[in-house]
Amino acid sequence: MDFPLLITTLETSKLLQLCLCAVGVGMAKTGLGGLGLLVVPIMAGIFGAKASTGILLIILISADIFGVKFYHRHADVSKLFQLIPSTMIGILISVIFGDQISEDQFKTAMAVIIISGVMITISQKKESKLVHSNKVVSSLIGILGGISTMIGNAAGPIMTLYFLAMGFKKNKFIGTAAWFFLSVNLFKVPFHIIYWNTVNIEVLYLGIIMLPLTMVGAFLGYFIVKFIPERPYKIILILSIVLSVFKLLLTV
Repeated sequence: MDFPLLITTLETSKLLQLCLCAVGVGMAKTGLGGLGLLVVPIMAGIFGAKASTGILLIILISADIFGVKFYHRHADVSKLFQLIPSTMIGILISVIFGDQISEDQFKTAMAVIIISGVMITISQKKESKLVHSNKVVSSLIGILGGISTMIGNAAGPIMTLYFLAMGFKKNKFIGTAAWFFLSVNLFKVPFHIIYWNTVNIEVLYLGIIMLPLTMVGAFLGYFIVKFIPERPYKIILILSIVLSVFKLLLTV
């Protein structure tokens, strides 16, 4: 695929959608995560489901860097060390068995898991002590997150629910998520290059073209989140997850 040529031949409406996606990813990675849920289907509509995963991955990584820059001091490092190894295992599982998983089955399973997580998160008044201390639970979350992020860059809702259940405040949530996804997304790159052939020089070129828009989105997200209090921010996160469930169910 000649991605630079493809950009020049994109219809105006699709080119505008691509630019808005770059801004949206930037905003999502600096705190407005719900916007990221809208990007995946739009990118799939522009480039195709499989090709879009590699293109989006490069844009996500550039946005992750801004998230880390703004919130790196707030990350829960111990939780990162607990989550990332199992997430890498989930990614490896997806690389090996990804082609054998029906996309519709995956979407249905994701929807069920997310709905259950939303209900648990809403019902608990305080962070779950079981989730907070149980290494088995965190390992299972990591594996599930790894599978979902590799197949469709769709780990956001799952990890959001987990961090909410941990009782993370706004800055701690964003900082931990930023480091987590930067590490995980970088780990995914070789597999996209070698096994799925969805990342190449043309894709990197596209990511560079989109970088200024991603940067604009990152700064916008950073300044907007500053003015959102803790409780409304948590409500926004839960609403974004619920919307992601409807999106998944409607596309099954």
